[in-house]
Amino acid sequence: MRADLIRGCCAVALVCAACTPAPSTVVPATTPVSTPVATATEPGGSVGPLPPAADVSPVRLTIPAIGIDARGLVPLALGPAHELQAPASFADVGWYAAGPAPGDPGPAVIAAHVDSRSGPAPFFRLRELRPGDEVRVERSDGGAARFVVDAVQRYPKDAFPTDAVYGPAPGAALRLITCGGAFDAAARSYRDNVVVYASTRWT
Repeated sequence: MRADLIRGCCAVALVCAACTPAPSTVVPATTPVSTPVATATEPGGSVGPLPPAADVSPVRLTIPAIGIDARGLVPLALGPAHELQAPASFADVGWYAAGPAPGDPGPAVIAAHVDSRSGPAPFFRLRELRPGDEVRVERSDGGAARFVVDAVQRYPKDAFPTDAVYGPAPGAALRLITCGGAFDAAARSYRDNVVVYASTRWT
């Protein structure tokens, strides 16, 4: 997730958080496209204009196809370079709190690490998702949003599709970001970001 928001590579990179050390950032996008974005060690990229932050927050993320059942999502903010900061803990899943909440109009962004020196992190298997797979997000207001995966893409961190990820969406949309691709030992981070694009429906 390198785009402006994905800058933190490996460790913190949501997309590739599973890396080794260091937090990462997430990148923004504009419209849901078939070419998604990826995050390597940190999800990052400059974020464009988004709908106002919601009063509700996601409290649980479940993705049956890859065995994810995460509770207690942590809020994520932008760093000094306007990049999305990855969760401080490799075990956490976070969401971009200044953007739409999952299920509200616009692209909601959820990011997590791919791995760490001790092993797989929450989004280790994110790249295995396929179109049609289900993603469910429970909200603090008691609602639940069901998303269906539309596409899974990988992007070089220096070519993160911010507009596609954070840009306007025709309805409620979801972006899942983490790190991916080859690991750069010198930089201690993944070179790419993996981005999952999904559309949602209320259940």
